Amino acid sequence: MKKPNALNNIRIVLSHTSHPGNIGAAARAMKTMGLERLYLVNPKSFPDPVADARAVGAADVLENARVCATLDEALAGTVLAVAVTARRRDLSHEMLSARQAASRMIALAPQGEVALLFGTEMSGLSNAELDKCQMLATIPANPEFTSLNLASAVQILAYELRMAFLDEAEVPAAKALEAASFEDVERFYQHLERAMIDTGFLDPACPGRLMQRLRRLFARARPEKEEVSILRGILTSVEKFTNK
Repeated sequence: MKKPNALNNIRIVLSHTSHPGNIGAAARAMKTMGLERLYLVNPKSFPDPVADARAVGAADVLENARVCATLDEALAGTVLAVAVTARRRDLSHEMLSARQAASRMIALAPQGEVALLFGTEMSGLSNAELDKCQMLATIPANPEFTSLNLASAVQILAYELRMAFLDEAEVPAAKALEAASFEDVERFYQHLERAMIDTGFLDPACPGRLMQRLRRLFARARPEKEEVSILRGILTSVEKFTNK
């Protein structure tokens, strides 16, 4: 039995892109590798004739692109979000090479939609944006010159995704537990923060980096849908005990 096309469940998300030409070139890079789902978070200029010109034969990718006001909107409904970054960060998530990340994404895509997130041309992704993702991907470029054009980075990751897809065996995947959605996980974080405030563990006037650390802890664990429900059940029990 032939597997469904996992590439159809992968969305490329470009956050705050400043040059419309990069959007068009990214669309072309995507289409050459069989990717068609483009999400744009607050692009500086889109639609734009420069993007159309750079897209060449991928005008349909631009026409169907979804423009989002927030990153939460762009990641809604996903079961995994992977951020592409050129540098390691403090308190970082699991860091994978582009090839390793592509393999993980293709393996999970049959369960639900997966997002690959790219930041701005000049500064990349913010820590707040990274906190919305479960893992990081990096392109193992020359350490003495890591500068890479946005569209070129999209092309490299798109190629690795296609190769990972082609390398998958033509057999049914083993039944897996249902992955937690982006919304499920975000509601859990809100619930966790509320419970910690109610119990006095977290001072909202001086939160420090506690929630950031906890987000990255659970991002590494990547709890499934049932596990998130269990965690929220524990929090609810704690809240009932606290409010007695």
